[in-house]
Amino acid sequence: MQAIITHAGKQYQFSPENPLDISLPLKPGDDTVNCFWAEPVQFDTIRIGSFVGSVAEGGCTNYQRVHVTPHGNGTHTECYGHISPDPEATIYNCLKKYLFVAQLISVTPQTKENGDHVIMLEDVKPHFSTEKPEAIILRTLANSEAKKTAHYSGTNPTYLEPALAQFLVENNVEHLLVDLPSVDREEDGGELLAHHAFWQYPENIRKSATITELIFVPDVIKDGLYLLNIQLTSLTLDASPSKPVLYELQAV
Repeated sequence: MQAIITHAGKQYQFSPENPLDISLPLKPGDDTVNCFWAEPVQFDTIRIGSFVGSVAEGGCTNYQRVHVTPHGNGTHTECYGHISPDPEATIYNCLKKYLFVAQLISVTPQTKENGDHVIMLEDVKPHFSTEKPEAIILRTLANSEAKKTAHYSGTNPTYLEPALAQFLVENNVEHLLVDLPSVDREEDGGELLAHHAFWQYPENIRKSATITELIFVPDVIKDGLYLLNIQLTSLTLDASPSKPVLYELQAV
């Protein structure tokens, strides 16, 4: 099966039967990604009187409560509500479209004099497509399976140069996806410069723009253009666990 889309005056085809999932699963325990000192994901069996919500324990159905911190447990997508007091700034209200032409770019962070690892504009800009991508996906090198189970808290992980976020804004990129815990430094005194730049907050807020963090892009997925589908739960929070899925695009 092949489907065709038109973007920036060009036609591309893709196969809906060949999705490429770049999300990390939410599962209980310590052998999963974690950051910002979040508690691990928990699945609790519901027990009411003689009812037990576990087939393995003799119940008729599985019935569980989930304890999850979107920003700290696994792949998540956030809106400007992450840095705003506006109660209407929820991911449910902000993300109303779910399909975008995206460009995947692999980049090696630079090591600064203070030891920080930073993704710089000068290393991304030469690879930016002239095909006007609506979303940018950044895969940091060296890529490693360890990203799937990394515990980032207190490690000062790689982050983005604010100028890179500003460049994406100037080129009409609405959605930014990274395999990092955050686009900003783990501890920056609350400045969150890349977040502010990407959402243009508070002067000229880009309310439909999103940032997705803690993705994982396997090496078998090559740099280039893709159709991106951002899937998420309808939470009225600033962020939701999410499932970004790619479809390889080929020019017709």
